Amino acid sequence: MIKKVMTKKFYIETVGCQMNVLDSELVVGSLRRIGYEIAYEIRDADLILFNTCSVRQHAEDKIYSALGRLTGHKRRFPHKIVGVLGCMAQKDQEIIRRRAPHVDIICGPGQLGELPELIAQVEATGEHQMAVSLGRREGSKPEVTHSFESYDPLREPSMRPNAFQAYVRTQFGCDKFCTYCIVPSVRGPEQSRPPEHILAEVRQLAEQGCKEITLVGQTVNSYRFEHGDGRTTRLSDVLGQIHDVPGIRRVKFITNFPRDMSDDLLDAMRDLSHVSKYLHVPAQHGCNDVLKRMKRLYTVEFYRDMLARSRERVPGIAVSSDFIVGFCGETDEEFARCCDLVRESTFKNSFIFKYSARPGTKADDLYPDDVLEEIKKRRNNDLLAIQNAESLKDHRRLIGETVEILVEGPSKTALKEGSK
Repeated sequence: MIKKVMTKKFYIETVGCQMNVLDSELVVGSLRRIGYEIAYEIRDADLILFNTCSVRQHAEDKIYSALGRLTGHKRRFPHKIVGVLGCMAQKDQEIIRRRAPHVDIICGPGQLGELPELIAQVEATGEHQMAVSLGRREGSKPEVTHSFESYDPLREPSMRPNAFQAYVRTQFGCDKFCTYCIVPSVRGPEQSRPPEHILAEVRQLAEQGCKEITLVGQTVNSYRFEHGDGRTTRLSDVLGQIHDVPGIRRVKFITNFPRDMSDDLLDAMRDLSHVSKYLHVPAQHGCNDVLKRMKRLYTVEFYRDMLARSRERVPGIAVSSDFIVGFCGETDEEFARCCDLVRESTFKNSFIFKYSARPGTKADDLYPDDVLEEIKKRRNNDLLAIQNAESLKDHRRLIGETVEILVEGPSKTALKEGSK
């Protein structure tokens, strides 16, 4: 009699930025190669994973809430494996163990390539497994950098939200150290990937039918790869190489740092037809005093000049931004200057966030989180209303024009209305 072998299934929930979405796709690919199939409900999964974000408190609260709901499920099915991956795993480590002792695996973003082995260890021993990188102060920069391993397995097209679009990583980590940001701690020192690796990955994606590539990096326009023989490859060079890959129709890159917006990059956007004329360049605030407390390394005047230079060199360019409201000590006058920058900059869109104190950041050590929550909410809504008005003006300019689009799928609004 032939004994049927049951295929193991995994469930993965992803919270956070494009980096996390990409990391989850790579994790899925590695799990499928060791025989796992995806489950769309936790109850159907033998392996339950949460790929986490630590940029805002809400993202962490969501994961701890989900882990709490799993307590009874894990008690009923002790053979199931629960894992916390990504930034929260790197930052919290022992806190996760204390708050969610039923978690079997804690795996930082620099150790995702070790996940299959960690799973095997839990299955073999029943013991908890943890794999994280060194903290920024726990070794020399080369030692810390080495502890954040590059993780670039083969891509898994079935796990992308859209088969025609894909993220490609250009770099790991960040060295900017903005006072509010936890990313340099949880993703380590900035490291640029070899350009030949990026190009090979894009070619593979094109062979899988991908039409749109988005290059991602914490500060993507900071990309510089030193070859060791005197040659340096910049992001503009990478764009030129990708542009000629057969099948690729559109190339984007996010997120940009204002101080690193070089003319060669803008010229590449202007001259390469497949590169979208779109920049996402977070300003974060419109007041120099707040920018100084944030350690953003530029002034409002510099940002305005960068914006004007971008629009001059790339006619018709669309620009979007990020803003934080309610940062430590933000006064009504400082917030008013932020509103002025949004009004005058005519951004296509802005992502607006309320400040969330992050333990382990300089802002949390240096400044009290002294803006009341109700004031943060009001300022968030006020700035969003200003941006929405500017976005509407931009949208109205397109009325009557014919443009080429990439169909991603049914709109969420249409799906909701159809289900009523």
